[in-house]
Amino acid sequence: MQIGLFIPCYIDQLFPDVGMATVEVLEKHGVRVDFPIEQTCCGQPMANTGCVEDTRPLAERFLAIFRDYPYVVCPSGSCVSMVRHHYEAYLAGRPGFEELKRKTMELCEFLIEVLGIERIDARFPHRVGLHNSCHGHRELRLGAASELVIRPYNKVRKLLESVEGIRLTELDRPDECCGFGGTFAVNEQAVSTLMGLDRLKDHQQAGSEVITAADMSCLMHLDGLIRRNGQPLRVMHVAQIFAGRPLPGSPPTTSLAK
Repeated sequence: MQIGLFIPCYIDQLFPDVGMATVEVLEKHGVRVDFPIEQTCCGQPMANTGCVEDTRPLAERFLAIFRDYPYVVCPSGSCVSMVRHHYEAYLAGRPGFEELKRKTMELCEFLIEVLGIERIDARFPHRVGLHNSCHGHRELRLGAASELVIRPYNKVRKLLESVEGIRLTELDRPDECCGFGGTFAVNEQAVSTLMGLDRLKDHQQAGSEVITAADMSCLMHLDGLIRRNGQPLRVMHVAQIFAGRPLPGSPPTTSLAK
């Protein structure tokens, strides 16, 4: 099977190892990965700030680049959600758009729903807290949101539980927002920071060594707070754990929040 790999701009520019780990995981499961180099941002930052006409050409470009692939896989729930739930305003009625929505998938849901993967062959002997990112959890339904009276399930956690040696911690509020929200973290910095600190406190009381998620944007926000406050936590994208990456270096131990 060949897929088109879509890498979010912040991963491409700031966390390239997440993209490489995604490729390794997919290839390990027999997937032929094609990375179209002409790809650009999906347009989510512009859409979130109301810049509709700046978003439209990016949505049109995404459709033109990825429409012919059997599947489009992305290690980011928020970017996938942008395509599946928010491109309607820009691409409704365009040839290939409905099919594009169906076949654009987040990494974990692709592994489970398309490849039928039940176990990840990796070892990670650490205490890990899972952050259920809002877009993936509530818009892509990667897991059952706590406000819904439905049978519990969590696709990301299911794959993590299969990793050898991993110990998943139990949070008091397992699907609460980290406070990032893209431009929300800039426009409402104080609220965003307090929400992030609440999430870190929950992970610390649970005994997490590492915080993982299917969205590097949330982890970027939390890692900034960890580093500023010198907290004994690390962050890793789920793809890095699946690819067998070692625990990253220790974070700072001296608080910078003065």
